[in-house]
Amino acid sequence: MTATEQAILTALTDLEQAVASLPTAQPKPDLLPLFQRLDELGRQLPPTASPQLRHYLDKKSYQKARMFLTGLDAENLTGSCGRHV
Repeated sequence: MTATEQAILTALTDLEQAVASLPTAQPKPDLLPLFQRLDELGRQLPPTASPQLRHYLDKKSYQKARMFLTGLDAENLTGSCGRHV
């Protein structure tokens, strides 16, 4: 895993934790910086990065991106686009 991919995984985990805290958190976490960070990290991926990972990030399929980065991509179902890039 590259440093950028590790940073994406960390950001995805942070987002997942922030979303999970929404029902009880006071004040509510601001998710916008997490989304902005993921967008920036996605732009930093080199041309040789996985097309699947790029697809997941472009489509904001963050759970699928996390599963891909943790080696669980086989559990991802084909989305409405009919195939993965």
